[in-house]
Amino acid sequence: MKNPMATMELDDGRKIVLELYPDIAPNTVNNFIQLANSGRYDGRKIHRIVKEFVLQGGSLTGTCHQPNDEFSIKGEFEENGFHNPLKHETGVISMARGSHFDSAATQWFIMHRPAERLDGKYAAFGKVVEGQEVVEELGYRPTDETPGKYNPPLEPVYTTRIRVDPGDWNYTEPERIVPGVPED
Repeated sequence: MKNPMATMELDDGRKIVLELYPDIAPNTVNNFIQLANSGRYDGRKIHRIVKEFVLQGGSLTGTCHQPNDEFSIKGEFEENGFHNPLKHETGVISMARGSHFDSAATQWFIMHRPAERLDGKYAAFGKVVEGQEVVEELGYRPTDETPGKYNPPLEPVYTTRIRVDPGDWNYTEPERIVPGVPED
C-alpha cells in the first residue's frame, strides 16, 4: 500500500516530507489530512522549538495554548487503550495534547531527538522521509526560554502550506469529539 505523503512547505522555501501511517493511527491520519488539505495549517507558526526534543506547530492561535471548543480527537496510543507501536524516534510526527488523553485537535510535533518517555502516551502517526536536515537546523534555532513562554523561536518560522497526497489510503472524514475536550 502506498501510504499518504505530507509535504510541509516553510516560509524560507524549504520542505519537510512525511510518510503518514494510517495502519498505526487511522483517525489521527484522517484528521491531519483533513486539516492540511482544507488549508487550516497554511500560514501557521512553528510556535515551539525545544532543542534536543521537538518542533511543534499546527496551533490555530500561534501558541501552545488552544481552546478545543471546536473539536478534539480520541488519542490513538497505548495508555488510552489503542495499540500504537510507533516509537517517538528522531523524525517521528505525533499529535500534541493537554493532560486529557482525548484533547488533541490540530497541534503536531516532530521529534528532534528520541524521547522514549512519550511512547504510548501520544499519538505518533508518521515520520520524516525528506528534509530531516531542516528539522535538525530548526531544532537548534534560538528560542525564548522565559518560564511560561514554551520556547517560541526568536525568529518566527511558518508553515506556508501543508498538503497530503492520500496515496492508496481510503481517506474518510475524521471522527471528532464536538465540542472538543479541554486541554487541561
